[in-house]
Amino acid sequence: MRFIDEATIEVRSGNGGDGRVSFRREKFVPKGGPDGGDGGRGGDVVLRAHPNLRTLLDYHYKRKFTAENGQPGGTSNKTGRGGKNLVLDVPVGTMVFPEEGGEPLGDLAEAGQELVVAVGGAPGAGNQHFALPWRQTPYFAKNGGPGESKILRLELKLLADVGLVGLPNAGKSTLINGISAAKAKVADYPFTTLVPNLGVVAIGDQSFVVADMPGLIKGAADGVGLGLQFLRHCERTSTLVHLVDVSATEDPLADMAIIREELANYGKELDTRPWILVASKVDMPDVKQNVETLRAEAEACGVPFVAISTFTGEGVKELVSMMARSALDPDSRV
Repeated sequence: MRFIDEATIEVRSGNGGDGRVSFRREKFVPKGGPDGGDGGRGGDVVLRAHPNLRTLLDYHYKRKFTAENGQPGGTSNKTGRGGKNLVLDVPVGTMVFPEEGGEPLGDLAEAGQELVVAVGGAPGAGNQHFALPWRQTPYFAKNGGPGESKILRLELKLLADVGLVGLPNAGKSTLINGISAAKAKVADYPFTTLVPNLGVVAIGDQSFVVADMPGLIKGAADGVGLGLQFLRHCERTSTLVHLVDVSATEDPLADMAIIREELANYGKELDTRPWILVASKVDMPDVKQNVETLRAEAEACGVPFVAISTFTGEGVKELVSMMARSALDPDSRV
């Protein structure tokens, strides 16, 4: 399934049904009064957060959605049937914006949460409402109100407890594959991860969600590479795990600084979020100096540090414990 995290849709709620002009026509009842019924209310358009959806793909191909109109009123004071609400399921974590921008209309951050994005038209009033002592035979009724038409921009921000960040080929995908049931693509060339991957990590009788973010490069916050498209998925994470490949760099601090700078440039306080510094691929030769350099930097910054190898398993359990403490116990976050 393709991962689509943005979509623009047009929604229209149903029109309200018209009121009815009608008069009683019963045998032995002379001069029957007005008995036109009211129209039905137009259907609303509702967005609902569905826990089993992971992408906005459904709204990539079909973009126009219309709720049902209300039915006109009937005779004998019968009210017309209301239009059915149109419920559109979206992934948990979807934010809804007006087309012209500005503040979000809603944030569907919890499963089952609903947001009415277009209100159905008001029902029209039948002529029964307009009878007065001096106007006993009103030959008019009120039409139903029009539905609302809106163009909305949907933006998905993944819900994860921990986000894995780093330069391309830092070992993020291999790590999430090793600690969860995720099946992220792994290869020996940059940008093998083109979409965020989610994995559920179980520890004891608890679990937390880890997101593998596509590799960031210098200028990512300004739209270079894949960064700008996926940095927003870091916004909902409580903790960031920054992996530095100590086997492929002569200056691990420079590699670390690139990511920290992009997080700061993106904003949303990503650079102030609790984080864990990880030296990855420590099973490779001639990495000891780089590992110690990162360890010293972590101590200076006051952040947790761990050296890992997903190939040998070194440090992985320790890292998972760190992530679990941060994800499941807010008081333990740095």
